[in-house]
Amino acid sequence: MNESVKGPASYFPSIEQKYGRPIEEWKDLIRSSPLTKHMELVAWLKTEHGLGHGHANALVAHTLAEDSGK
Repeated sequence: MNESVKGPASYFPSIEQKYGRPIEEWKDLIRSSPLTKHMELVAWLKTEHGLGHGHANALVAHTLAEDSGK
């Protein structure tokens, strides 16, 4: 387990620590939102849930990529 996590997932430990919610809960919130565009979802996480831009962007990017099978 010497591989370091790269990309959006590298933010996950600090997101969980800072906001007190597991990543799966954030992904479920994103998936349940009526919004579908990346930057709309980022703005929504920032305004409605108080996330910083980098954290919101990482969550949205990872969730959308996961959902598109990438």
